Amino acid sequence: MTSDLFFDTDCLSSFLWVKNENILLQLYPGRIILPQQVFAELQNPRIPHIANTVKTMCANGDISIKQILAKTEEYSIYYDLAVSPPKGQIVIGKGEAAAIALAKTYGGIIASNNLRDIYPYIEKYSLNHVTTGDIMAAALAAGLIDEAIGNTMWTNMLAKKRLLPNLTFSDYLQSRK
Repeated sequence: MTSDLFFDTDCLSSFLWVKNENILLQLYPGRIILPQQVFAELQNPRIPHIANTVKTMCANGDISIKQILAKTEEYSIYYDLAVSPPKGQIVIGKGEAAAIALAKTYGGIIASNNLRDIYPYIEKYSLNHVTTGDIMAAALAAGLIDEAIGNTMWTNMLAKKRLLPNLTFSDYLQSRK
């Protein structure tokens, strides 16, 4: 898998909150892209360590920021998702909409935990998708973490109010079998 990953705020912040963004950089070097909307969401002055880490990652070239320009395919998709959806569909968050629009337009992978809001669009646009759990499982498979470290990270993420599907990383791994 060599496609770019377009991160939503929730997935990236899971790693930023527990200061384990190094896992992302090792798994996906040069492939992490933040939509401008996600970058803006992460610049919350009430959470300076996350804002500063993201700025440093950008300055170091570890992640890229991508804007959605008017009159482009991605803008049309973004507008339909975040501003004025077709009848019968709900408005989704700007970060999620931007990540979906960019992943669709550029053939990338969306990295998001918010399946409730985005799953219909993953199916509609036939997008590849990863969650925090998938990324941690990939880190385990790559030998970057062991299961005990994964459980500690998972517990710390839950303590920071990250929404994860299981109580432990071990439970998550078991649920994938």
